[in-house]
Amino acid sequence: MRRTDDGTEQHQDHTRGRALMEQKLQKDERLLHSSSFGAAAGAYAEHRPDYAQAAVCWALEPAPGPRVLDLGAGTGKLTGTLVALGVDVVAVEPDPAMLAELRRGLPAVRALPGSAEAIPLPDASVDAVLSGNAMHWFDMDVAGPEIARVLAPGGVLAGLWNVFDDRVDWVAGLARVSGSASIGPRDVPTSWRAETAGMHLPKTGGDARFDSPEQAEFPHGQRRTADSLVATLATKAGMLVMPEQEREAALGRTRAYLASRLETADGEFTLPMLTGVLRVRRL
Repeated sequence: MRRTDDGTEQHQDHTRGRALMEQKLQKDERLLHSSSFGAAAGAYAEHRPDYAQAAVCWALEPAPGPRVLDLGAGTGKLTGTLVALGVDVVAVEPDPAMLAELRRGLPAVRALPGSAEAIPLPDASVDAVLSGNAMHWFDMDVAGPEIARVLAPGGVLAGLWNVFDDRVDWVAGLARVSGSASIGPRDVPTSWRAETAGMHLPKTGGDARFDSPEQAEFPHGQRRTADSLVATLATKAGMLVMPEQEREAALGRTRAYLASRLETADGEFTLPMLTGVLRVRRL
């Protein structure tokens, strides 16, 4: 390596090396979290909410046709809403256990193994790609061109996230007590827009392949008991990868909090939620 008197090139090489290491660590962490759901596939299918139908309709509004890919479909929470809307849907999911739950619950849906980085569909074969609580796991350096490849011209890419409405006092308290492993910045409306606004962009500054994003929020809710809400939080990736002792302690704090609140201490209640949508169109 050629050296300069002031060490500039050495510093630049060190900076590049650190950046590459940080990118690798981020990818490794994303892989660890995204691959954690299979072990809890049954609980995920039982406890995770569906998506507000109005949010899904808004996501699909600019689509040039009815062919929809549910990418990273999990156990089919978004797929089921798409089926109810009568669109022509195909689901793609990388985890075998999650895919098995989807096929069990929605046997009439075409459901394929695959990932956002390797979509098992032909070029320009869908009019919209939707992703429910999954786009943050995609490696958009690879997935961006893949999604653009399968989309028809003018097709829509939309990410949907179910978020806890922390504008409600007891929900804000729940977020504080439960911690970021179960309710993080992407999971509450006060910060989800900032956390998701660039989800469609490659991390390396490459061609985005999509136009400027639009975001919108739609009222939603889920009937829960204290026990079933704790079970829902236990399916979050941050909780699934946590050491067992720490996880049980965190869930115990959540149980105690819910038992202390009039809104949640006894019987069923509606968990106040929103479905947030990030929508872009293929250039």
